[in-house]
Amino acid sequence: MLKLPRTIRLDPSDTFVFERAAEPGEWAVSGAFVFWDCNPATLGQKQRVALRSGFLGIDSLGWSTLAVVTEATEVERQGVIVRLAEQLVTKFGAPEMEAALAAAQEEVAFAASLCDHPPQTILAVQRTVENGEIRERFRTLKPREAEAGSDRLHSHAPAFTFHEIEGDEPAEEVDLLGLSKTDRLKADRA
Repeated sequence: MLKLPRTIRLDPSDTFVFERAAEPGEWAVSGAFVFWDCNPATLGQKQRVALRSGFLGIDSLGWSTLAVVTEATEVERQGVIVRLAEQLVTKFGAPEMEAALAAAQEEVAFAASLCDHPPQTILAVQRTVENGEIRERFRTLKPREAEAGSDRLHSHAPAFTFHEIEGDEPAEEVDLLGLSKTDRLKADRA
């Protein structure tokens, strides 16, 4: 089964932290090549965030903090290669389509190698620049197994835990309405 990463947006933060956020569902590649010939010290803050932790969406050339492992067909894979090659020529100055296709094929093969996980596995990247070279570390985020008898949405982290009170402790009662009236009276007198 062929698998490739797609961008995913779990919250709107990508739209704030990157200059351009990838649209959810775009085919994605690592995108480290964007920073291959640049000095990290000269990058703006949002560019540094993309360098540190972004996947490149190939249609928008926007960034995504996370990608998701997705099944793909051979036709889709070929389309990803061609689209990325077109972007390499038009946006990154590749000298010719033949060279761009070879580079795109390499990038897509690397992206596919990251997807050696079950579909729907979330991928994250962390990049550093060490001795002038970009180093990438990838990690996966997998959904936890649901506990027996519970649904997947609510089985992991309950918002509240209820405990029985043991012993003869007096019940605590608070009159919130009375407290607010007392506070207003004090404020009026001051």
